[in-house]
Amino acid sequence: MNATMTKSTISISQFPLFDCLNEEEKRHLEEMVEFKVKPKFSYIFLPDEPSEHIYFLSKGMVKIATHSDEGKEVIKCIIQPLAMFGELGIIGERKRQDLAQSLREEVHIFSLRVENLKKLMRSNFQLCDKVMSLFGNRLMRAENKLESLIFKDARTRIIEFIKDSVLRTGRKIGFEMLLKHSLTHQDIANITCTSRQTVTLVLNELRKSDLIYFNRGKILVRDMAKLA
Repeated sequence: MNATMTKSTISISQFPLFDCLNEEEKRHLEEMVEFKVKPKFSYIFLPDEPSEHIYFLSKGMVKIATHSDEGKEVIKCIIQPLAMFGELGIIGERKRQDLAQSLREEVHIFSLRVENLKKLMRSNFQLCDKVMSLFGNRLMRAENKLESLIFKDARTRIIEFIKDSVLRTGRKIGFEMLLKHSLTHQDIANITCTSRQTVTLVLNELRKSDLIYFNRGKILVRDMAKLA
């Protein structure tokens, strides 16, 4: 792994995806990856760039997004620490269709060539199975999002985004749940395919009803069961 002034708090072999590797495979993996630090709001990759590398996030948050013909940004997902992203090269993507950008803090990432991960997958069936499961889970989330866009109104989509985010990455504080994030109201709008004004209106309405409290970078859900 390349030397750098900043070191990751964890190694690539400590990512849950790789817990099926033996010690020799882990050492080989460590030799193949490159550790990088990217400043806040910087691009990890852009559309039309070659899909030659896969990335693993160890610190910070990254958004995966695309733009419509009119220039409107749509955020497909938010990548949390210990997750893989930019993986479509595994299944044949030649050039990037999306962009990946860090949010309001610097990010620490590991970069691994697609071909090197494929070699590991060919020699370790469990790793291959785990990678394919990740693709399956992301496909199901994409289908759920499409159904939400078709059948649910803007308010419901915003509330469901909050609840899903809290359940995945929130922290329990007494009877309440605290979500720390790096998203602006515009980011939430781009994720839920609504407008910034609608997001602000819904959040203010939920706060007035004492269902949530929020400020910059934090959302506190008073009672998950009542949030609807």
